[in-house]
Amino acid sequence: MTELLFMEDAYRKSAPGKVTGLTDEGGVILDASLFYAQSGGQPGDSGTLDWDGGRLRVATTIKSRDGEIVLVPSEGNGLPPVGAEVEQRLDWDRRYAHMKVHTALHLLSVVIPLPVTGGAIAAEKGRLDFDMPDSPEDKLILQGQLNAFVDRDLPVTEEWITDEELAANPGLVKTMSVQPPVGAGRIRLVRIGKGKAQIDLQPCGGTHVKSTGEIGKLRLGKIEKKGRQNRRVTVFSDS
Repeated sequence: MTELLFMEDAYRKSAPGKVTGLTDEGGVILDASLFYAQSGGQPGDSGTLDWDGGRLRVATTIKSRDGEIVLVPSEGNGLPPVGAEVEQRLDWDRRYAHMKVHTALHLLSVVIPLPVTGGAIAAEKGRLDFDMPDSPEDKLILQGQLNAFVDRDLPVTEEWITDEELAANPGLVKTMSVQPPVGAGRIRLVRIGKGKAQIDLQPCGGTHVKSTGEIGKLRLGKIEKKGRQNRRVTVFSDS
C-alpha cells in the first residue's frame, strides 16, 4: 500500500516518489504519496509530478476501490512509466486553504455540539450539516465563539488509538454519515487544545493546521434548512 506522507507532515510541499502502477483509467500510483485523496468531505490534492523527460499535471487525487492513492492527471498529460522516479509538488496554497477550513469545521462542531450528518470543504469555505431541529437563536454569538477559539491560538495535535479503544469510546465520533475507517488496527485522533484547555478530540484522517491561530477570521453564512431536522451551517474563511 502507498505510504501516506501527508499523514506524517501536512506541511510538506514536495517529496520524491516512485511509480508503482498505472490504473486502467490513466491514474498514477506511487510508493509514497504527498497528495491527500478525496475523503470525508475534503477534496483531493492537485499539483505536479516531474520525472526525467516529463511532467504531469495532477488534477485531483482519489482512492481506488482497494484503498490505493490514485493521482488523476489533467487531460492530455503523458504518464510516467512504471518504475520512474518522480518529484511530487503540491498546489500548496490550495492544500493550506483546505487545512484551515477543515480545522475551522472542527471548531464549528464544538460551538454547535450536535450530531453531524454531512460536510464539505473548499478553499474559501466549508459547511457542516447538523441534526438540528431548530436554528440557533443568535448566529453572531456562534461566530464570536468561533473567532474566540481562533484568537486563543490553540494547538492542534494528533494521537493514535486502536480500533478497540475507539469502539469503547463511541462518543468520540461526531459524524453520523461518515464513520472512521476501521480494520487497519489504529485510528488517528485530532485534538484541539491541551490539558484543561482542550476543546475537541475526534477521529479524523484529514489534514489540519498546527494551531487555530493560523485559520484567520471566520464568518458564518446563512443557516439553511435541509430536511425535517437537518440544518446546513456554512463557514467562510476571510483570511
